[in-house]
Amino acid sequence: MLELLQYDFMRNAILAAILASIACGIIGVYVVVKKIVFISGGITHASFGGIGIGYYLGINPLFGLIPFSLLSAIIMGLVSKRTKVAEDTAIGILWSLGMAIGIILIYWTPGYAPDLMTYLFGNILTVPMSDIYLMLGLDAVIIFVVYAYYKQFMALCFDEEFTKVSGLSAEKLYLLLLCLIALTIVLLIKVVGIILIIALLTMPASLSRHYTNNLGKMMYLAIIFGVFFSLAGLYLSYVFDAPSGATIILAMSTVYILHFLYDGLKPKIAS
Repeated sequence: MLELLQYDFMRNAILAAILASIACGIIGVYVVVKKIVFISGGITHASFGGIGIGYYLGINPLFGLIPFSLLSAIIMGLVSKRTKVAEDTAIGILWSLGMAIGIILIYWTPGYAPDLMTYLFGNILTVPMSDIYLMLGLDAVIIFVVYAYYKQFMALCFDEEFTKVSGLSAEKLYLLLLCLIALTIVLLIKVVGIILIIALLTMPASLSRHYTNNLGKMMYLAIIFGVFFSLAGLYLSYVFDAPSGATIILAMSTVYILHFLYDGLKPKIAS
């Protein structure tokens, strides 16, 4: 593995893996504890519309992805809270709408859409230094907001009624949390792609929850798990000449399944 560090693309890949793991470790804990995996998946897939906008306008797709993801998060949050439409129905509709917008705009874009498969399936080996700086900035925003609203988010996740009684706006906090999820999606998209993001967002957090109920400790553990799985998957993708994003998720899923199979069999073995 050490000889690979002589290559710029590999150093960028490792930096991208670490930065993505920080975001998914922090925000993934909220997703798991608050049980908002489905709406997070909706934001993830709807964000494809932003990629389509980027290609259509001839700009870096990430610059179309950021505002579109944030807008999708806010719309989904408002629709799920303020309308009579069932939440899962609304998310499914907006999920499909975002994907449809992206497909149509890419179809209308003259010529070939480069790196499109990277955004769908991920390719951490193609992350340029400019994207590393963007990921670093987004990480800083996420850490700052979570640090500033840590107690409020904790109340929102564990007791939303208490949040309302305390005079805090539960809806605004919820929308802010969804916006942080949208930013995390931007961070993860080059690592594993739209199709696989939700796994990287939830599995490290779910594993960490098995070892502690303290929210802060869960975040630290989730970051460690995320870094380990991302680097392990990156190495395995090199060894077996396999797609990096899928290999990261495969490595993570294997450990996750084995862990909970062992945990489920432990009482039987002991008895």
